[in-house]
Amino acid sequence: MDRICKNCGSQLATENYFCPNCGIKQPEYSSEEIETKEAHGQIQEQRDTTEGDIDFQKINGKLKVKNSQQKAVVISLIVSLAGMILTYLTFTEGSPLYKAYAVTLISIFIVLAGLIVALILRSRAKKMKTLISGENVIASWQLSDQKKSEYASFLFQNEKEKNKAILLITTVLIVIIFGIVILFMGEGRGVMFLMMVALIAIIAAFALGMPAYYRNKNLNGDGVILIGRKFAYINGFFHNWDFPLSGIQKVKMIEKPFHGLYIKYYYFDRTLKNSEELNIPASPEIDLGHIVKQLKEK
Repeated sequence: MDRICKNCGSQLATENYFCPNCGIKQPEYSSEEIETKEAHGQIQEQRDTTEGDIDFQKINGKLKVKNSQQKAVVISLIVSLAGMILTYLTFTEGSPLYKAYAVTLISIFIVLAGLIVALILRSRAKKMKTLISGENVIASWQLSDQKKSEYASFLFQNEKEKNKAILLITTVLIVIIFGIVILFMGEGRGVMFLMMVALIAIIAAFALGMPAYYRNKNLNGDGVILIGRKFAYINGFFHNWDFPLSGIQKVKMIEKPFHGLYIKYYYFDRTLKNSEELNIPASPEIDLGHIVKQLKEK
């Protein structure tokens, strides 16, 4: 007797251990069903099925995920090309930039920066491609509008509180530094005070405005979740821990702020250790225990 996938509603054959449409692991059979199927020799085929049998390329094709990292590579190369053109113009007679060596230095910097960023993003684009193709996918699912709204609200509140604390500390430091300078200034105290206020206002605009910006981006995201062993795609954002001296620090199932998956990964930037926390919402039908087990495997 055929079954129905509890995640996407697709029809399943009795031997399907994973849904061939959305990739979600299906509930185990009841003891009565197992006895019946063992009698017909069908249950062993189900037990031998693994996530490797799923055509994730077909699944993710339906989710219409775009490789945003590839677009960023193209933009970086265009910027680098623009820097090359500027450099050429500074050595071309008759050009308005001829012998403008300050422009030469700036344009060379633009070329090098563009190429370095393009190389970094190209590596990320390749990793993103393996998620889209299903090559390194452990699980994939689609967020409902309600789940996406819960996710966006949680990130907004979390980032807003963090930024408020950072803004407070930064404001105190700015006031102390500018206050000392103003105290020992003979003239121009008013101008220096206005500069201090303007600097605080700019930082406050970023600190309070960026959480709202990312909330809007998350609300308008594609809702696609792709989990790999060394990187993940979450509602339009790519997260990567595939670096030397990096990896997953902690992974577990969570019930607060919503039912889902918690991943904490670390990486080193120059000599500093950084960490990122991901709270990923999921429907109750998704076998998060299986995903946690896969991510914990070395």
